[in-house]
Amino acid sequence: MNILVTGGAGYVGSVVVEELLEKGQDVTVLDNLQQGHSEALFSQAEFIHGDIRDKATVSNLFDKKRYDAVMHMAAETVVEYSMTDPRRYFESNVTASLNLINSMLEHQVNRIVFSSSASVYGYPHSSPCHEQQPKVPINSYGESKLMFEHILDWYGTAYGIKHISLRYFNAAGATMRLGEDHNPETHLIPNVLKVALGQHECVNIYGCDYQTHDGSCIRDYVHVKDIAMAHVLALNHLDNSIHSGAYNLGNSRGYSVTEVIDVARKITGKH
Repeated sequence: MNILVTGGAGYVGSVVVEELLEKGQDVTVLDNLQQGHSEALFSQAEFIHGDIRDKATVSNLFDKKRYDAVMHMAAETVVEYSMTDPRRYFESNVTASLNLINSMLEHQVNRIVFSSSASVYGYPHSSPCHEQQPKVPINSYGESKLMFEHILDWYGTAYGIKHISLRYFNAAGATMRLGEDHNPETHLIPNVLKVALGQHECVNIYGCDYQTHDGSCIRDYVHVKDIAMAHVLALNHLDNSIHSGAYNLGNSRGYSVTEVIDVARKITGKH
């Protein structure tokens, strides 16, 4: 299959590309390299330097090549910034995504796997969080992801677009070649490891009075390789089923900030 991966030079997107190439798929990456990195690109995949916010770029992409499916990973993702500049998030995550799906519709490409977010739930009502829980986002990032999920539902009903949305909280880990490289880096695990490498002086723990076993915040981490495999499995599902939907990706348990730091100390021998 010919598969278009938007945001394929980013953290999760590049691992998805790696997984697709390992499965023998033909891959085209569309990325503006705003958050992605040229070092994360693969020579086996065609690379288009462009932005899905530009209608002409997206339309021209589909004019030049026939795609069988789309993996949509491109997005603004730093939750903190979504609270201070929501316009940026709705333009990138909703308006730009509409450019993409409208071009898909015009060119009769009817399968899309969307990298959504568990942020659509806001504060989950129970743990583990299930797909039927209320979706009440608490920031424009989660709201923008939920809005495009709704758009996919309507396009599926009206136009037959088959879609899978995958919701997850904290991608973590690396493959032999690819790993995290955000600027700024806001994720706990790479920042802890930067301390071990001598690149940071310390890691701050924000909050020690949570209702947890050690008082620090517990988060759900999913290995980025598992997330990539889930995206490929979702695409396979769309090949063999008429059913669309949204699914959570999670670990069997959460890990606290203190637990992550303690494990990093044990593995690296740094304190």
